[in-house]
Amino acid sequence: MGPYIHLQQDWPHFRWDVGRLADRLAQVRHSQGRLTGRMEALGFGLRQEAELRTLTEDVLRSSEIEGERLDADSVRSSVARRLGVDIGGLRPADRHVDGIVEMMMNATRQYDLPLTAERLHAWHAALFPTGHSGMTPIRVGAWRTDTGGPMRVVSGPTGREVVHFVAPVAARLEAEMTSFIAWFNEETGADLVLKAALAHLWFVTIHPFDDGNGRIARAISDMCLARSEQSSQRFYSMSAQIRDERGAYYEVLERTQKGTLDVTPWVDWFLDCLARAIFGARLVLDAVLRKARFWEAASAITINPRQRLVLNRMLDGFEGKLTSSKWGKLAKCSHDTALRDISELVKAGLLVRGAEGGRSTSYRLAEDL
Repeated sequence: MGPYIHLQQDWPHFRWDVGRLADRLAQVRHSQGRLTGRMEALGFGLRQEAELRTLTEDVLRSSEIEGERLDADSVRSSVARRLGVDIGGLRPADRHVDGIVEMMMNATRQYDLPLTAERLHAWHAALFPTGHSGMTPIRVGAWRTDTGGPMRVVSGPTGREVVHFVAPVAARLEAEMTSFIAWFNEETGADLVLKAALAHLWFVTIHPFDDGNGRIARAISDMCLARSEQSSQRFYSMSAQIRDERGAYYEVLERTQKGTLDVTPWVDWFLDCLARAIFGARLVLDAVLRKARFWEAASAITINPRQRLVLNRMLDGFEGKLTSSKWGKLAKCSHDTALRDISELVKAGLLVRGAEGGRSTSYRLAEDL
């Protein structure tokens, strides 16, 4: 077993270089405030649209980090139901997707409630409603027991695994989690953005569950960030940014877990990643404003529910080329009806026909809108 930080004599008393982190922390705090101000200026409806986009992306990317690809439409529908946003044509979501969305939103919408063992167990049970991780049965809604051996983080094929980390033994979990939860709920006056970085590292190092520790660690970070902003609305996704920087994330995490209790490099990376996540929120804002401008320009045009449904799908980032056959599937209508709907929108100037011919003809939104 390597010299992991949880085996250090003074664990879990983390240290960091305040001077090295002060400027970056101040910049992140400033960026948080600017983003909040810009979003508040949008008005309620557009803020809801921005939050719907952000939370959908957050759930999708947090699962992708763990190698799981969820259906984007199911996630969006599940988030929309909980936000009370009418997106038209809500798709039923399976209980696995609903459970992930429920956990993420419980963390941020109820950020002001205490973190408890019972709450963490409920989050874990929501992540694994069948009691299985893939095909493997796991202990759900309870700390791991290590009956199958020590909890290890590994990569590589069977027989040639690379061990990146070995978690504390199960016998320590009750005391470890009691200490973590007490610290998390304690109001010490420490900066809550800094606390989000430490909470993520601390929880994922304890690794208290059989599976889902990474997703829950990110939910805890989001909960702390919501507290730092005193807002339940999320307009940026730390999980999406970590997904984009997954290699660097795992590298700095492994280095930190095998290092000393001076966690300055981890916090430094976390703050940089967070700054990029907040900066990336401009893409969400641009998309929301583009959608609002489109519907404002189209306000004088008669649009039926099928057309509105598909146009919204295109505005929300439809992947691939839109053809009449795809229109029919999305709007659940015949091919003739799809062609009629499309022709009306082309004539109205909302859609532009591509150069292809026949059934392969594609359509895109008019750019001048």
